[in-house]
Amino acid sequence: MKRKAFYLVIFAVAAAGAGSGTWIASRKPAGSTPTPQAAGPAMNVSSITADMARMLDAYRKMIVLTLDDDKLSDAARSQTHAVGQQLFHENQERIARVDEALTKLLASGDPRRFDAVGSLLDVVESGEGLYDADRLAYRETMQSLLGLVARDSSLPAIKLHKRVSEDLDALAEIERNYEKEIRAVFGRFESRSIALKREKWDSYTTYLKTLYQRERILKDYGVVLPYPSKPEPTEPPPQAQQPQKDEAEIFGKALPKKTIVLTFDDGPHRRYSEEIAAILKQYNAPAVFFSVGRNIGSLDAKGAAHLGAGADVSRKLKAAGYVLANHSLTHAQLSKQSGDGLKAEILGTDALLRAVDPERSTLFRFPYGARNKEGMLMLADAHLKSVMWNIDSLDWADPVPSSIADRVLRSVDKEGRGIILFHDIHERTVKALPLVLEKLAAEGYQFAGWDGSTFKAAGAPGSGSAAGGAAQLPIQRAAATGYANSWAILVGIDDYKKWPRLQYAVRDAEGIGQVLVQKFGFAPERVITLKNEQATRAGILGAFHDLMERGKNAGGLQPNDRVFMFFAGHGATRKLSSGRDLGYIVPYDADPDNLALDAIPMTEIQNIAESLPAKHELFVMDACYSGLGLTRGGANAAFLRENGRRLGRQMLTAGGTDQLVSDGGPNGHSVFTWTLLQGLGGKADLNGDGMITATELAAYVAPAVSSVSQQTPAFGSLPGSEGGDFVFELPEETEFLNTNTAQLSNDAIALNTKLDAKASQPAATVVVKDLQGGTATITAPAAVPVSSRQQAQRANDHGLQLYKEKQYAQAEAQFTEALKLRPNFALAANNLGFVFFKQDKYAEAARWFENAIKMDPSRAIAYMNLGDAYARAGQGDKAKTAYKTYLELAPSGSGAGYAKQQLEKL
Repeated sequence: MKRKAFYLVIFAVAAAGAGSGTWIASRKPAGSTPTPQAAGPAMNVSSITADMARMLDAYRKMIVLTLDDDKLSDAARSQTHAVGQQLFHENQERIARVDEALTKLLASGDPRRFDAVGSLLDVVESGEGLYDADRLAYRETMQSLLGLVARDSSLPAIKLHKRVSEDLDALAEIERNYEKEIRAVFGRFESRSIALKREKWDSYTTYLKTLYQRERILKDYGVVLPYPSKPEPTEPPPQAQQPQKDEAEIFGKALPKKTIVLTFDDGPHRRYSEEIAAILKQYNAPAVFFSVGRNIGSLDAKGAAHLGAGADVSRKLKAAGYVLANHSLTHAQLSKQSGDGLKAEILGTDALLRAVDPERSTLFRFPYGARNKEGMLMLADAHLKSVMWNIDSLDWADPVPSSIADRVLRSVDKEGRGIILFHDIHERTVKALPLVLEKLAAEGYQFAGWDGSTFKAAGAPGSGSAAGGAAQLPIQRAAATGYANSWAILVGIDDYKKWPRLQYAVRDAEGIGQVLVQKFGFAPERVITLKNEQATRAGILGAFHDLMERGKNAGGLQPNDRVFMFFAGHGATRKLSSGRDLGYIVPYDADPDNLALDAIPMTEIQNIAESLPAKHELFVMDACYSGLGLTRGGANAAFLRENGRRLGRQMLTAGGTDQLVSDGGPNGHSVFTWTLLQGLGGKADLNGDGMITATELAAYVAPAVSSVSQQTPAFGSLPGSEGGDFVFELPEETEFLNTNTAQLSNDAIALNTKLDAKASQPAATVVVKDLQGGTATITAPAAVPVSSRQQAQRANDHGLQLYKEKQYAQAEAQFTEALKLRPNFALAANNLGFVFFKQDKYAEAARWFENAIKMDPSRAIAYMNLGDAYARAGQGDKAKTAYKTYLELAPSGSGAGYAKQQLEKL
């Protein structure tokens, strides 16, 4: 197997003058590079440069992940390092491809091959856009290139060899220049009494932070760090940490004081594994080499082992007295594996190790330390034991050997004992190891070896304690509306007999009715809808009369109920002899010349409001007029308790006298009703408590409508109100986003953008009109304490709203917030994944769909989404498995036909 140098990156880095410490300001996007030109397919190096570009990206991300990670909790740091290692192993695949491509290029015999490699080196030496610190990323690859070129004795090869050698010398100078600075950054320990000056390195890391953020990197890899719910518990005393010898896992904190176990992952490596073994031998230090099975050989269809060149390295390690152990077959993340796939990862490498050493050890290390219950059970069945670590060298992230050594020594000093994680696939580890061993030996540390059942110098049995989080108890809502039943009278009139025809009124009434029934739980039989010719004066007043009569009978309107009235149609105003304005709503059959007799005056609406035996009533009029003085109920600090005891009679109107209703809203609604619907959809929950009061609704609707039309909505309490506030309780959204989720039209999104720009924010003071033409001041209710679970639900619901408005970045932020508040929120995990999916980020989407399934394995739609993500990413086999699982869970589901179609295509 070709050498896999992790920090190989794109040959498009710092400017000329290697080792000068000069910082180059780029006029190109970071990581951009001219494509070396060479004729002929054999000289096409575009695939090499593309892989190198991604390598550079991963290198920088790993540095960002490790910056200031001493400020993270232990759990958050562990997750951060796991993602960093995942980036590291993804690069191993790219590095192998580049190594193979360069080998083929230089072995091709094509006379242009040296020009092609030279053009790559041109970019190495003079490419724009990056810092000298980036060059440390490809030092090992340059060494590999030096070896490849050395195989050719022609004059061009000799010249190229000299050029690569000079570049390597320059890289060594860069390492010396930045050694102290990088050690200080990667050390992650308290500063010394004299602070190091790290201006250049700080400039570099500051630049990286403009390109990447830790949270963004983690999220792309399926991780959102939760908010800490409470301070982390102090470490229990050593005796409480120690598991029994026969437990399934071994932890470094179980070892006796001043005892160290050395472990090396990801080999065997054709060069570095043996170099590491030679260094260990000088210090008489035992070690465990956790091998990746595919580096040793392969298995045929019958499970027989076929050993490769890596097996020779393993045999030499065994002969030298070192322990060979299992690190999975392909270094997959086994916590996401199950069934036969998981078994193959564990038992495949076990078979290969047995072929190398029939007495192979029983030790196993999960890649990234990521394990699940099924994997642990399989280990037990195979008589294997999981080995973790408590000291991470971070040699997968840190490019400087002295910095690696410094980190390990400080960690050992802090822990007092432990299992150290190294990787035997880096030159930097080879250089760091003697520094570590020399210091530990001088300080009297013992190096423990595995004797087949325990680490020989361990003394006491192993340690560790079962980690687990406290169960989250179900939490009641902060408050309930307290309504027994909900009633509504909805009126919409487009086709007037004698008034100008309207276009949107009927649609408005229907839309409000759908929201009341589907979102707020109004029983359909208690929602009375009058449209066009049904909405005569007699019909409208008769509906209210019937409602009052029902109150006299069992099952009718009761004092603990609420009544909502919506009118969409013409409004009118008449000047009385006293000079006061009187407003009217205009029924279907009203004569414009006989308004006083045919229309319904606001005074009659007021009388109806006072006559209805309900707790709270809200009248919403999508018509413009003036003529009824409204009074505001006083604010009450104990709203949630007092509101249930106070009658409420409130009205919200679309505008004042001589104003025209704007009928050009989206989806066939007036601007006023569209805004009202958006408010009821959740935007009017100004204090985030999951409830929308009539006051909040007015505080959202009035300024929003005024900002996009010539209307000035009015709001207030009708005479007789005791200050009660009509309340809509927002339900918890349960929609798992998927390809069938509808989004708003472009005109709706455009209008919402304008509305939101002017809408009131929580606790804002809003001035609105009353129906006499005066003003009233509304102060939105202050935020009330709610549980983290409720906050997470609200964030998810807000995310759904933003997704439907195609505000993907904001939706992503809300779903992320939901997961920070509630880490096992499968709904938010799926929805975050679908935001990625919608933006064609299929790998990221798949990770979050997998997370959702892990949180809620029975959620069929998440498997459908996962299948779509895999299919778009070109992973047909995984897509088939996901679609089949969906069909098993929901054989008659709405997506069954679609899933079958997709399976036929794959």
